[in-house]
Formats: sequence, C-alpha cells, structure tokens
Amino acid sequence: MLTLLIVVFVVAYAAIAFEHPLKVNKTATALLAAGLLWTIYATGSSDAKLVSQELGESLMSTAQIVFFLMGAMAIVEVIDAHNGFEVLTSRVKTSSLSRLMWLVGVVTFFLSAVLDNLTTAIVMVSLMKKLLDKREDRLFFAGAIVIAANAGGAWSPIGDVTTTMLWIGGQITAMEIIKGVFLASLVSLLVPLAAMSLVLRGREVQAPLQSDGGEGVVTTPFERKLMFFLGIGILMAVPVFKGLTHLPPFMGILLGLGVLWLVGDLIHKDKDDEAKSHLTLVSALTRIDMSAVLFFVGILLAVATLEHTHILSSLANWLDHTVGRLDAIVIIIGLVSAVVDNVPLVAASMGMYSLEQYPPDSFLWEFLAYCAGTGGSILIIGSAAGVAAMGLEKIDFVWYFKKISGWALLGYLAGAAVYIAEFQLLH
Repeated sequence: MLTLLIVVFVVAYAAIAFEHPLKVNKTATALLAAGLLWTIYATGSSDAKLVSQELGESLMSTAQIVFFLMGAMAIVEVIDAHNGFEVLTSRVKTSSLSRLMWLVGVVTFFLSAVLDNLTTAIVMVSLMKKLLDKREDRLFFAGAIVIAANAGGAWSPIGDVTTTMLWIGGQITAMEIIKGVFLASLVSLLVPLAAMSLVLRGREVQAPLQSDGGEGVVTTPFERKLMFFLGIGILMAVPVFKGLTHLPPFMGILLGLGVLWLVGDLIHKDKDDEAKSHLTLVSALTRIDMSAVLFFVGILLAVATLEHTHILSSLANWLDHTVGRLDAIVIIIGLVSAVVDNVPLVAASMGMYSLEQYPPDSFLWEFLAYCAGTGGSILIIGSAAGVAAMGLEKIDFVWYFKKISGWALLGYLAGAAVYIAEFQLLH
C-alpha cells in the first residue's frame, strides 16, 4: 500500500509541475490525487474508523486555510472593484527608470506583506502597463516585481500562502516571523534590486501615449479611499485578532468580511441595482479564483495521507541521515520550490517534522518560511506571483531564466546567509 501511495503522489506531483506542457489544470490533478490517495489508504487499512477520524482532522485543518484564503481574496476583490488600488498607484511618479525600479520594488515588498504576493504582483504588473511603453522595460520590471512580491510575502503571516499555512498550523507566530525573517527577506530583495537598477541607470521612463483609464465602474474618491483603507485595515488586524482572542485566523477574516460587507451595503444603499451590482461583496465572491481554492484543498488532503501513513516522517529521517545539516535541507527545499509548487512542498515539510521535535518559531519553521517564499522567484513558474506575471505580460520562460533568475538566486542565497547569521547571533 505504501509503495502505491508514493507512486500515485509522485505522478500527481509531476503532473502539477508540468501543468503547462501537459495542458492539464493542476487543480484537476490535485483533486484526483486526493481522492485516489484516500481511497487507497481506506481500502488498504484494517481500521476504517481510524481512517475516517484522520480524514476529519485533515479536513478541519484544510478548511481553516481555505476559509481564510477565500475571505482574503474576497476583500481584495472588493477593493479592486472600487478602484481602491488607485490610492496607491496614482502616487507612483518618476522620470528615471532606475528610481522607478527602486520605488516599485519597495512598494511591492511592503504591499505584498499586507495583501499577498499573488494579488500584489497582479496590481503592480498592471500598473506598469500604464507607466511604461516599451515591452522590454515592462518585462524587466515584471521580473523585479516577482522577486519583491515573494520577498515581501515571506516575512508576513498573511503575505504568502505557505507562510499562512505555517501560521495557521501553529509552526510560527505573527510577531516572531516578522522579527525573524524581515531582514533576510529585505536582503533577498535589495541584492537583485541594486544590480537590476544599475542596468537601467541613466535611462528615462517612456510612458504610453494613450491612457487606459476611464474604463470600468466609476467610483467616488471617498468610496475608493474608504474601501481601500478599510480592506487593508481588516487584513492587518487579523494577526492582532488572533493574538487577543486565540481564535483561528479564519474567524478574524470572516468577521472582517462581515464588516466590509455591511459598510459596502450602507454606502451604496441609495444606488440602483445596476449601478452597484459590480461593487457588492456578492459580486466579489463570484470573481474569486475557485480553481486556486480547490487546488489547496486537493493538495493539502493528498499530502495528509502521506503524513498519516508516516511516509513523510520516514523521508525526514532519511534527509537527516543523508544531508545531516538542517539549514542545508531547508535551502534545498527552497531551491526545489522554484521548480515545483511550494504549497505541497511546505505541506509535506509540515508533515515531515513534528511540533514536539521543533517547537513553534524554531529555526526550521522560520527558515522554511523564508526559503519556500523566496526560492520560488528563481524561476518564473516557481511561484503564484511569477505565474500571474507570466500570464499578464506573456513572459517567456527562457527570457526570465536568462535575465532574472541569476539575480533572484543571488538574492535568495544572500538572504539565507543573513538569516542563518542573525539566528546564530540572537540565539
């Protein structure tokens, strides 16, 4: 049974990694893998009651992550529907490409910590289309945005799906991950940003001749500012809510979603149904990427079978004996996340090592959050932010590898060295 479980999981993992050449959506593969793995486990086990109990536990932990993600995605959709991100993007103005590179990188870094790296990448790459006319410039900036978004998401409990998984799972706490990983994440951005801005030094911004503005739903400045600051405030308040109440983060995000829904209904109550149809939270819920949500459900449930059958703990023991050094193991995991999706990679790592052996906020979990978050920048397909940028600007895999991957790898290794040195000094 164990051999069959491993074979099915490896085949599914390969199909997810090669989603684009195979032209099979990774969500379909993840759901199929979850169903097959649990079916094999159930039919091969002699204790049906135990399997049902383990499935219930896995479903409960998976549901917490899914509810949190759905709530956060809905809040971002409401802000976007009100053109709320114009509050931020309208202030990005400069005539120097090098200075714009620094400005965009820093804004993306901090914005992705508050929103998430995927949403931030979409917002910032879309902004570049309004600011830059030359496609080559936009591609270069898209590469910098991917690096900055992943670096910014790694040190925030709500900035990256993998960091959120570790936070909800109890492997890290909000303040400790911010304090522990911020400097390393910043270095992983500053190193490639400094090099890339030097390439652009002396060049001027060439703006598009025609603006893309004026399309879509028109909202007032008050509505844009209110929904932007309220939405961002709710997302930032979730870690505080968890710290005060000790309730799971998804309860905080659902509470905030209710507040945002109420405020939205009140400010649009005098408008006719057609005028406010695109602005309501009901409409925002229909625009959530349910394919991404179902992917998380499928992959987390699939990995859970390997955890319950002790396959992951056996893998951890093998790595300990073969590689030996924990820091080297985590760095390797980060490099692998550039090739395969970091969500199942982190989910597998959570199952490989127990909280009894490695308590919350220990070296393993914080370093894993950094490596899994920033390692995905090395290749364009290694992160959700990269895939989003790839789709928006039609970035070629080989172009990114030649122009961006080297800088991203340099930043990744520099940040890893900083984290290891910082941890040894402070602990």
